[in-house]
Amino acid sequence: MKISSPAKINLFLMVKGRRKDGYHDIETLLCRVTLFDSIAIDFGGNGVRCSCSNPDVPDDEANLAHRAAVIFFSRLKTEKPRWQTGVRIEIEKHIPIGAGLGGGSSNAASVLLALNEYFDDMFPCEELMHMGFSIGADVPFFIFKKPAIARGIGERLTIYEGIKSFKVLLVYPGTHVSTAAVYKNLNLTLTNCEQKLNGLLFKNEQFSVQRHLCNDLETSAEAMCPEISAIKASLIANGAEGSLMTGSGSGVFGLFSDAENARQAYRRLSVNRGWHLFLADMMI
Repeated sequence: MKISSPAKINLFLMVKGRRKDGYHDIETLLCRVTLFDSIAIDFGGNGVRCSCSNPDVPDDEANLAHRAAVIFFSRLKTEKPRWQTGVRIEIEKHIPIGAGLGGGSSNAASVLLALNEYFDDMFPCEELMHMGFSIGADVPFFIFKKPAIARGIGERLTIYEGIKSFKVLLVYPGTHVSTAAVYKNLNLTLTNCEQKLNGLLFKNEQFSVQRHLCNDLETSAEAMCPEISAIKASLIANGAEGSLMTGSGSGVFGLFSDAENARQAYRRLSVNRGWHLFLADMMI
């Protein structure tokens, strides 16, 4: 099987507080975009083997796609103990790692979906999402496959249909930012998205670039990667209607209603050495 594994962006990310278990409660609007990793899955043999074109991505149990296959087969064995459960996973990486674009979570979700398809849709979507959540908070969203508001630590999903299609220019500054470090250095007294969004539940309101783009993690991430603010300013200066860091960074996106404006911005910003640029569309 050959499958495509998409990236995601956070159109807003509000941190509501720290939980007793050390995680943070958030409210975020997620949308997949057309920047893909390619995954090839070969069935046969015993056990799970995994490899990746990016040497910085582990090929053992630390790889989320590897972990997804192990969890899926463990669950499958309880249903069909005699079924063959050997697989080799090869990931061709295009989504930058440590960029807040969800590449690892997407890989895990894509493997769960592909294995389930191969084994005759053995498990319903809700059970796949439960498996995914045991791997990472973003994994259920990629199984959900729709723009969604995520709450809790990201696992409680509500479909959101109020997004119009934008051209997305993604910029990765080449600096890996640790999600754990961003949250560790977060000062909750300095977060402002809740005030800006004013308790908005997005029940009947269309997404607005001017009103709703907000990420409470930006200040913490910018302390580790100052280029984030420079990229945002460059995107706005080159015609983006709005710009925001995605996830915990360090990736930044600009939104464009006009595709030609996005292409011109891509050409202009491409002169910045060290910046990796990707033109994509929202998957709505």
